[in-house]
Amino acid sequence: MTTSMSAQTTAAATSATDRNGRKLVKATPPDLMEDAGTGLDYGTRPDRMPGHLTPTDRFYIRSHAPTPHLDAATWTLHVEGNGVHEPIAYTYDDLWNRFPLVSVVRTIECAGNRRVLFGEEVGRTFQGTQWGRGAIGTAEWTGVRLRDLLEPAGITAGACEVMSEGLDEIRARLPVPLAKARADDTLVALAMNGEVLPADHGFPARLVVSGWLGAASIKWLGRIEVSEDPLYVPWNTEDYVLIGPNFPAHEPARGPAITALPVTSLVELPWPAQLRPEPRMIRGRAFAGENRVATVQYRIDDGLWQDALITSPVTPGVWVRWQFRWNPEPGEHTLRVRATDDQGNTQPDSSTWNELGYLHQSVLAHPVHVESPAPRGRAGETRRRIRRARGSVRS
Repeated sequence: MTTSMSAQTTAAATSATDRNGRKLVKATPPDLMEDAGTGLDYGTRPDRMPGHLTPTDRFYIRSHAPTPHLDAATWTLHVEGNGVHEPIAYTYDDLWNRFPLVSVVRTIECAGNRRVLFGEEVGRTFQGTQWGRGAIGTAEWTGVRLRDLLEPAGITAGACEVMSEGLDEIRARLPVPLAKARADDTLVALAMNGEVLPADHGFPARLVVSGWLGAASIKWLGRIEVSEDPLYVPWNTEDYVLIGPNFPAHEPARGPAITALPVTSLVELPWPAQLRPEPRMIRGRAFAGENRVATVQYRIDDGLWQDALITSPVTPGVWVRWQFRWNPEPGEHTLRVRATDDQGNTQPDSSTWNELGYLHQSVLAHPVHVESPAPRGRAGETRRRIRRARGSVRS
């Protein structure tokens, strides 16, 4: 990757932002993305997930400030703090050319995913981004292991935490334990799904922290601090913490900081869903943070729980795909899905209340309306053909 190529990429992103006059660069059409109402945050429509990887054009966006205009030709990543012997700085070309590149497939999910559904469960509206089910996505990330960038600076014997800081307006930052920073799959990513990292997803470089809340995967990296002391910032004392009677506060934090994510599942249908009265496959995803998904089960109305078929590799930090066949009868139905991880954790019927509406993992009662059969005869056959044609377009 040469400087000239990176500069061209940055120029393209900058001109797109200026031309559209938006806070983001990429398009967010409603047929692919769900608008969370902030102008910055867009979820992926669950019925628009065609493969194991989330296409970049519909990967969810969570930002706390407008996408910054960064020039890779002048960008520098600083590694410093009292946990290193010698501060060091890297250019964009350093990352591409001086270190081994690795690629990992990992899922990133916002800790506030399903906040709207959490509010419906407890009968209140939580503050924060009003997410439905789409603040989750999986991509192939290519870059340099974070530990490979830390080691040349000389990590001290007393180092315990590593905090990455972004170059957005609010300087987003969140510390992680040194062991997590040194993990094989903690990356400073330069590419996403085989292409240079898009502006909205962290260009020139972002962190990818496997299995943890999305806020740990800092975008637009500019600084990495290695510390011999615990680090406290708003993102682990006031926000992205669990606040409530079941979560004791520990000064200066209002509650325990969110780290690894719990097991959840997702049905690839609109909410509510409308289906035709004919056999079909019901598909979805399940994710267990740092753990592996062990089983996925489904239940139709008041029927028994049955096993769904997991159709993708089972890996820590990555969602799995699942499916089952259903021949729905006309009328109103409720579809429930629950996943269990390899540590025996199963999705509960209700989630533990917390003030900011984080970590909703309840089994969802997904409403499904199944149409009545079309009338017989030529007119009925015409209607059936129209519906089949519409269905092929939607899929």
